[in-house]
Amino acid sequence: MTSDLSKPASTAADRPENLRRVAVLGGGITGLTAAWRLHRAGWLPVVFEQSARVGGVIGEAGGSGWLHELGPNSILEGSAEVAAVVEEAGLTGRRLYASETAKRRYIVRGGRPVAMPASPFGFLRSDLFSWRAKFGLLAEPFRRRGRGDVDETVADFVLRRLGKEFLDYAVDPFVAGVYAGDPGGLSVGHGFPKLYRLEQEYGSLILGAIRRRNPSGGPAGRLFSFPNGLQELPVALANGLGEAVRTGHAVQGVRRIEDGWQVDFEAAGGRRSENFSAVVCALPADALAELEFGNVPAGARLSILRDIVHPPVASVFTGYRRSDVLHPLDGFGLLVPRVEQGRILGTLFSSTLFPGRAPDGFVGLTSFVGGMRQPELAASDDPELTASVTAELRRYLGARGTPVFTHVQRWPRAIPQYAPGYQRFKDAIAAAENSAPGLFIGGNCRDGISLANCIESGARLADAVTRSSANAASRRR
Repeated sequence: MTSDLSKPASTAADRPENLRRVAVLGGGITGLTAAWRLHRAGWLPVVFEQSARVGGVIGEAGGSGWLHELGPNSILEGSAEVAAVVEEAGLTGRRLYASETAKRRYIVRGGRPVAMPASPFGFLRSDLFSWRAKFGLLAEPFRRRGRGDVDETVADFVLRRLGKEFLDYAVDPFVAGVYAGDPGGLSVGHGFPKLYRLEQEYGSLILGAIRRRNPSGGPAGRLFSFPNGLQELPVALANGLGEAVRTGHAVQGVRRIEDGWQVDFEAAGGRRSENFSAVVCALPADALAELEFGNVPAGARLSILRDIVHPPVASVFTGYRRSDVLHPLDGFGLLVPRVEQGRILGTLFSSTLFPGRAPDGFVGLTSFVGGMRQPELAASDDPELTASVTAELRRYLGARGTPVFTHVQRWPRAIPQYAPGYQRFKDAIAAAENSAPGLFIGGNCRDGISLANCIESGARLADAVTRSSANAASRRR
């Protein structure tokens, strides 16, 4: 594995060392992306990570040919920032693209998985939607545009434009798969801004999708991972940054000082402090809410972020002999709508999606439990949780017998829910930055929840530090 992360550019190299140090709080993918961008621009980042490893929710477990992605399972290639990070981490040649078979998606209807239509002709032939719903879709371009000043829920938006059947059997399972959320509790403008903009710009989802279609007719980006899982990316970035990454360092607070910022942290040697020219916060919302801000205006305090809802989610990996699963597993996975009253949100066909997730002759399935729909199920003990999942896999996929391999990963506070009124949280973050020059805040509570969003957030943070420094230097002149 090669990497050129250790070759910083000279943009900031002429500054005194004490003015080029930037504290990066959080060693997840957002913080690591921000750190290496700063490093390459000539800054001296120091990454503070409380846990013993980097990557945040990105991680893997398994062995003997099994691989359970504990958090995200893939990255969408369609972003220039994602491509740059992968290339500069030396991982371009290690990308594993999702199998062509994995393009198919299944939705459970009537207790059985039904393939989502992939073309207009397939839509007409599909059993997933009734003829009434299909004909009703023809009226979508003629429906009135929603008010731009109303923070509408996803459910209300879809009911208004597409009708209840599309809400129940397309959007509800999709929202559960992306956010582990409830379309009645998510803001369409904040949670799905591209969908919101289609209506605002074109007056119709169908016409907007046609107008914005990729000229090649293909997808805007491909899904990929790496042979040893997505953890290869944060590990490669951390290795490139070397001693600039400090695991086992818990930041207790930050304080404005005359020439920048003081960071107070706890490590093996006790509580210590160091000074920096700027602070980049790439922490989860809960950690940001608890962070102590000293000697800064009240507007820089972020305790309001405690109010962001994060439902619990359990990721349950089960491995079966291929002969014990009747379904062909010829797709990305299946999603279970709320109206089907299942006990899982959905299941990824992990060993179909990427090679190396199960030994030869076996299959690996990753099922998700809990979320906003049934948070109490995520708290079940491991035997009960595994029994619930295997019963559902028997029901939907014809998985027989007992799995030969299982692994459970729990996320007590998983994905931030971008609920109606979410703008107040973004406004609080912006106010904190405006009240405290040299403070920069990003991550999934501000910039989007996908892995690509988080990488883009890290790049944005690094660029903001550089622009702020350049503006300050210009004012001094």
